Amino acid sequence: MSTLLPISELLSYRMHRVANAISRSAATRYRRDFDVSLGEWRTLALLGEDSTLTLNRLAARAGLDKAQMSRVVAKLDERGLLVRESGAGRSTRLSLSRKGKSVYQGLIEAANERNDAFLVCLSAAEREALDSALDKLGKLAKALESQESL
Repeated sequence: MSTLLPISELLSYRMHRVANAISRSAATRYRRDFDVSLGEWRTLALLGEDSTLTLNRLAARAGLDKAQMSRVVAKLDERGLLVRESGAGRSTRLSLSRKGKSVYQGLIEAANERNDAFLVCLSAAEREALDSALDKLGKLAKALESQESL
């Protein structure tokens, strides 16, 4: 039997702490520079990447439940950053308004600057190894999630 690790040494805990630190600093910058929350940033970014999504698809891609995403979308809609169009059945298709596209452009530029700032501390080989490791861990996490929900 292997030695039991304390929580501070568990991979999931360490990754969670790093991800939270990155997210907190991003949230501070995006709130200050663009007056958007982290959830709003992710929603704008997802719509900027995939021009039209339904609320359900957007929630799934953002990792939020439908109610949380509905609240985020309502706030963005109030600010005129989204366009809602009726889709098939009762679905609503969401896309960025002209104002939303402008905010998205500033946000994605800031996000890329932040991304570069984090990656600069890694060598090319470390970046490649990190990308590979994250891909492998992501696939395994999805497989384990499917297995554990049976």
